[in-house]
Amino acid sequence: MKKTLGAVAAAAAIALSLSACGGSAPASSEAKGEINYWLWDANQLPAYQQCADDFTKANPDIKVKITQRGWDDYWTTLTNGFVAGTAPDVFTNHLSKYPEYAAKKQLLSLDDAVAKDGIKLDSYTKGLPELWVGQDGKRYGLPKDWDTVGLFYNKAMTDSAGLTAGQMANLDWNPKDGGSYELAIAHLTVDKNGKRGDEAGFDKNNVAVYGLGLAGGGSGQGQTEWSFLTATTGWTATDKNPWGTKFNYDDPRFQESIAWWAGLIDKGYMPKLETTVGASLADNFGAGKAAINTTGDWLIGQYQSYKGVETAFAPTPKGPEGKRASMFNGLADSIWAGTKNPAASVKWVEYLGSTACQDVVASKAVVFPAITTSADKAAEAFKAKGTDVSAFTTHVKDSTTFLFPIADKAAKVDGIMKPAMDAVLAGKKPASSLTEANSQVNALFK
Repeated sequence: MKKTLGAVAAAAAIALSLSACGGSAPASSEAKGEINYWLWDANQLPAYQQCADDFTKANPDIKVKITQRGWDDYWTTLTNGFVAGTAPDVFTNHLSKYPEYAAKKQLLSLDDAVAKDGIKLDSYTKGLPELWVGQDGKRYGLPKDWDTVGLFYNKAMTDSAGLTAGQMANLDWNPKDGGSYELAIAHLTVDKNGKRGDEAGFDKNNVAVYGLGLAGGGSGQGQTEWSFLTATTGWTATDKNPWGTKFNYDDPRFQESIAWWAGLIDKGYMPKLETTVGASLADNFGAGKAAINTTGDWLIGQYQSYKGVETAFAPTPKGPEGKRASMFNGLADSIWAGTKNPAASVKWVEYLGSTACQDVVASKAVVFPAITTSADKAAEAFKAKGTDVSAFTTHVKDSTTFLFPIADKAAKVDGIMKPAMDAVLAGKKPASSLTEANSQVNALFK
């Protein structure tokens, strides 16, 4: 559902210095016509189709046409649509993208509509509505959901390794020796002769099951890859969040953490970076090639769909100071500034941000909606399906979340940090090389 920003946007971002309108969305009276709405998560399509059907039933003059595209294709097509004047009226937006779109006047601000239509922003989970207020003080989205990160593990593998659910839920980590988290990863790694990663004679060059799966280098955010570790050291990506202008990839705490993580490849506990190209982290898990994957709660359903695999969930490991951490991300729906139908678009965005729609989303047990009461209903819906989601909700309950880093020039930052992180993961450069990358990133803000 949400990944870190891909380099895919960099080329299209250049084209964004284009005809732009901006402005404010009207209140939702006089709304009629057809609206094009885009999202990228196929798992959520059925819920939003039901929302659209319910919406049209209540507003017969408005039709909603939904298009779902895969993550990379979504952003390229959207940015090209801004340029060509063919973008959707309303689209699911991401915290790493909207600052640039707002700066280029591609989004309508929702402030007038929110005021006139009496939208209650305090009904959303604390901290989410503020994320969608740009540097200009204007609101560019109404929150739709939130997510946290956890450990997804193959229960048959932990059982056969003698690791209990209680142990998995109470792992600890530090950047020096990896703590009990590394011990578990090592023990769950099995070579082709059946030797475990912590046994004498383990062959790291012929691994059958990796203790920990790898999606990629995580670029500059590492949302599901490493951010839940680095945050427990006291490290933050930027000097302030949102709208930081100084990045901290030169911090020894960060580099030490990344060096530890990359070192798992060396030890044979995690796959080599080149094997991840074009591969699916989730499908590799489903095929029994990894015992643990670190990923986001939006993939709970997919991980539970693999035949013959029982997936269990544990919270992220506790860091050096005894606390866990998880990046807290939230999506919102935004209106394109070039829409020919602003009044109907506003009405649809307000409906997407309402209890009526978010309760429908909750009932499908796919994600946690932004409205607090709807998120509670989602937890109940997961429970009814036999899924314990406390590994993800514990972060919100215990206030161990930190915000996705929101900054200007995200595509350019990514253009520097993705190859820099990949070089470290691939063993081509040491973690200390991130100091040079950090200098390049900070030069963007001078």
